[in-house]
Amino acid sequence: MIDPKLLRADPEGVARNLARRGFTLDVSRLAALEEERKRWQVESDRLRAERNSNAKAVGAAKGRGEDAAALLARGEQLTRELTGVDASLGAVQAELERWQLGLPNLLHGSVPEGRDESANLEVGRWGEPRRFEFQPRDHVEIGTRLGGLDFEAAVRMSGARFVVMRGEVARLHRALVQFMLDLHTREHGYVEVHVPYLVQGPALIGTGQLPKFERDLFAVRSEQGFYLIPTAEVPVTNLVREQIVPAERLPLKFVCHSPSFRSEAGAAGKDTHGMIRNHQFDKVELVQIVRPADSYAALEELTCHARRVLERLEIPHRTVALCAGDVGAGSAKTYDVEVWLPSQERYREISSCSNCEAYQARRMQARWRNPESGKPEPVHTLNGSGLAVGRTLVAVLENGQNADGSVSIPRALQPYLGAVQRLAPP
Repeated sequence: MIDPKLLRADPEGVARNLARRGFTLDVSRLAALEEERKRWQVESDRLRAERNSNAKAVGAAKGRGEDAAALLARGEQLTRELTGVDASLGAVQAELERWQLGLPNLLHGSVPEGRDESANLEVGRWGEPRRFEFQPRDHVEIGTRLGGLDFEAAVRMSGARFVVMRGEVARLHRALVQFMLDLHTREHGYVEVHVPYLVQGPALIGTGQLPKFERDLFAVRSEQGFYLIPTAEVPVTNLVREQIVPAERLPLKFVCHSPSFRSEAGAAGKDTHGMIRNHQFDKVELVQIVRPADSYAALEELTCHARRVLERLEIPHRTVALCAGDVGAGSAKTYDVEVWLPSQERYREISSCSNCEAYQARRMQARWRNPESGKPEPVHTLNGSGLAVGRTLVAVLENGQNADGSVSIPRALQPYLGAVQRLAPP
């Protein structure tokens, strides 16, 4: 969440920043809630001070052998009044917290202006799209001809936006996961973790999916209040929840392979064909927990690590800085890595790399002890896909396709497939 002190000190400045997103901050509502909170806080402090003074007077009276009945009665009255005032204060504080949890993050000054993805700024490009001597097929046709993608079987058991993978295509999917994990742990310095796929509400509040984006989640009918994770970002970032991380342990760098589950509530009619936007998909997620002063250098590093996967796979891609209106609610700045898909003749997002600054850390109470001040302060959290496995599979199939229906395997993946260089239709 946004720093409450900043909200109180400069609500107009916060409003101007959020307006870049197209978000209108109700400054008058904030002021009204703050005024009410102050009023109840002042009254609570006054009653508590009077009750303490009264208690001392009771002790003094008894010490002198005087009748303290009136003072005792006043003490009971003060306790009743304080209970009521504290209840009112708690209600206002809870409402203020709910209101603050609904606010998006402040944007970094380097984020480009713009209202939608058309204003995103390309900042880098790698590789040249291949020129085909035949009409390139899409991944659905390629995978089906290989006998490796079965959408009809998935529909029979689960409905739309699912896929069954078989044989060599399933093996290729698994190889991609292993390749990504090895690259990030052996060369990029990440620690591999395996985390729960079910989390409770507070974990999702911590990373910002709740309360605002509940429609995008799959809730599990259970007494525990579980949700299926929409991304490994949620449990991995929550590893530092309610912790004070020693300064010498930072940065923390985690990598995690997991399935992700998303309702795609806001994607009706979008990418219904194939594997681009499914309800269940695998990701290799990168998370960094860093000192605030280091977080923008960490964002550049993390984005480079995501791109490195595609470079090793020899697949053309580009990097764009998202504009103000396209940055996710929890992020202060985001780069998207987009991979070239021949069948669509355009680049498609395969990784979003975000610096959330202290937005998630405040919600999780994740802190580090600043050696300069000696006090606990919020850490900065970053995350990014390294990469979305299904979309990487799509990119490998489409960019490596041949006229005879076979698919050439990138050299970096061949050791994970027993030196197989090509997948061919049966």
